[in-house]
Amino acid sequence: MPADTEAFTTRDVAYLQHGDRRLMARLFVPHGSGPFPAVVELHGGAWCNGDLNDCQPYAEALARGGISVAALDFRHAGDGYPAALVDINYGIRWVKAHAGELNSRADLIGAAGQSSGGHLAMLAAMRPDDPRYAAIALPSALPAVDASLRAVAMLWPVINPLSRYRHALRARDAAAPPAWVGNIPDRHDLFWKTEAAMADGNPMLALERGEPVPTPPALWLQGRPDPVHDYHDPDGGFAGTEPERFVAAYRRAGGAIDLRIVAQAERADAATLAEVAAFFHRNITPGD
Repeated sequence: MPADTEAFTTRDVAYLQHGDRRLMARLFVPHGSGPFPAVVELHGGAWCNGDLNDCQPYAEALARGGISVAALDFRHAGDGYPAALVDINYGIRWVKAHAGELNSRADLIGAAGQSSGGHLAMLAAMRPDDPRYAAIALPSALPAVDASLRAVAMLWPVINPLSRYRHALRARDAAAPPAWVGNIPDRHDLFWKTEAAMADGNPMLALERGEPVPTPPALWLQGRPDPVHDYHDPDGGFAGTEPERFVAAYRRAGGAIDLRIVAQAERADAATLAEVAAFFHRNITPGD
């Protein structure tokens, strides 16, 4: 049933089905005349845990800021790479084809995600036409649209799955492993299966390989200290952290990206999330 708040309305709808398994989208539509920018919101969980319910605080913050949101469930964990990207690519096209239900337009769509969801958002943006990701066609009755994105906001993304995997393995092998390691290597193994896959589905390495990819306006929001997402890769040939390395590579490729560093305790507070909404308003303008 629709649930009204003071600022927006939500409803759940199935956007894709694999056999008996339905994948849901939760739509958040601000009150007002629109058209609004719309954002495909992707949850984190190291590619293995979580669902669209984890998007709730981020989606609500965007909706209160005048952004329509479609938070997606997608295949993960043992479904493996690239199943999540297949669902997300389809989901972006589905959102474009149903943009009117979000009081938006097909040319006003961006993406956002936290942790592994941030990685997936950027990878989807870089490879909208990859035939592996675009493997499922929309129903013929829907408009023909692509999966390109106008802007991407990444909240503490795992931008380089391979370096993060090796970073976690090194920490796990230490004499006194830090608590943050947890089961991170196991989650990488479950989803990615191989280091070759981690290198392939890798926005950082795609840029450093010179892969010709779209580079829409981007925001990286990073809390510190955060050893899970903000670390130095000793094998990367770059003196700074992984966020700084990606920003440098993205700019070399012609992309505009802002790296916003905040205290770890403030990374998801109202003021910080308001900056994410402001980013989308700057970069997705209905008058364009």
